[in-house]
Amino acid sequence: MATSGGLESPRLRLRPVVEDDVPRLAALRATPEVRRWWRGDPTGADLVADLDDDEVVRFAIEHDGETVGLIQYAEETDPEYRHAGIDVFLGPDVHRRGLGSEAIRTVLEHLVLDRGHHRITIDPAADNIAAIACYRSLGFRPVGVMRRYEQGEDGSWHDGLLLEFVVGVDEPHGWSIGEAS
Repeated sequence: MATSGGLESPRLRLRPVVEDDVPRLAALRATPEVRRWWRGDPTGADLVADLDDDEVVRFAIEHDGETVGLIQYAEETDPEYRHAGIDVFLGPDVHRRGLGSEAIRTVLEHLVLDRGHHRITIDPAADNIAAIACYRSLGFRPVGVMRRYEQGEDGSWHDGLLLEFVVGVDEPHGWSIGEAS
């Protein structure tokens, strides 16, 4: 459900990231479990710089009043190629509790119902098995492997997996866009 301050679901509040969120988000991103997949400046300087980027919409993910992660989306608005792409990370303390799925479902519903998108993409590392399983459970389907897509901390290149969710095609059994979460 969209609110003036962001998006809400039964267990989460997704609100716009502000500068006061940067230390907490940088600390979550710096944990080994997250940093393996989502790199960035350990000080959070890149997060501060991103606050002025109008191309990406970023939400702090709150659970029980605590910031536990970040979810963001970017939109391609060219009518011939209209779609959105999302990305997400959660701190390791809340992994495997269904909060990532809930955050993604909330953003999917916003992108489809409020923003008018019919196709949403996400591109995890090809060996991020847990993330891929989560995305697939929500209805994302593989498009293909993007070889040598992303550079790791060690300087080597790693494959990514492009997945897409297409309205009317990929809704999994048990929920569809527009149903209550």
